[in-house]
Amino acid sequence: MKWARAIRGDGTEVTGVIAGDMLHPRAALGSDSATGEGIPLGDLTLVAPVVPGKFIGLWNNFRAAAEKGGMEHPAHPLYFFKADTSLSGPGAEIVLPAAAGRVVFEGELGIVIGKTCKNIAPEQADDAIFGYTCINDFTSLDILNADPSFPQWTRAKSFDGFGVAGPVIETELDWTALTIRVLVNDRERQSYPAGDMILSPQQIVSHLSQDMTLNPGDLIACGTSIGARPVKPGMQVAVVIDGIGRVDVTMAEPPAD
Repeated sequence: MKWARAIRGDGTEVTGVIAGDMLHPRAALGSDSATGEGIPLGDLTLVAPVVPGKFIGLWNNFRAAAEKGGMEHPAHPLYFFKADTSLSGPGAEIVLPAAAGRVVFEGELGIVIGKTCKNIAPEQADDAIFGYTCINDFTSLDILNADPSFPQWTRAKSFDGFGVAGPVIETELDWTALTIRVLVNDRERQSYPAGDMILSPQQIVSHLSQDMTLNPGDLIACGTSIGARPVKPGMQVAVVIDGIGRVDVTMAEPPAD
């Protein structure tokens, strides 16, 4: 089942389930209560399918990237937070601030939490996971490593729009069979199997729930593998995961002073 969030022509927001070329409104994400007739997707503008209370990202969670970087496999997620204002969705224009310097794309699988959970075991995590979405976790490499005394993970990843999610949340799929791809101007630049994760989504959710309470709508990016590359203004960047969909954004220069 594909869940989406969209803006109607009158500017109001609607959340619902996509079936065919229609969005069927629901009272809330995950709700069984219908709130109106189906709306043609052509009459809507899709946005990020969830507005997370917490937007968490992982580092060093793929075997191929760990091997290439000479890094040990972590026993617990190595994570950071992205600002709520970093959230963007399908069709967004992502401004590349001059202060950000070199910025790279990072195509990732995203986990959306569906139930409040705390101190759960991995075998309980599937009940807490609502579904999966596509993520593009843009990162300023220059800021991340600018100060040798303190890697600036939050700043490097929290510029406006640097957390792309969408186009939908898919609730029924086998994450182990997925391939995460990134296309730049429709040319494939990143492609890797989700099954190469060091810590599975179930382990990620379990471990994070030991550190903090996870709430419905929280969004967790599972980390990326090899192939992340710099982006420049004018580029069209898409994350594609078959079974979920394709989320495209356009990179833009900052406005003139």
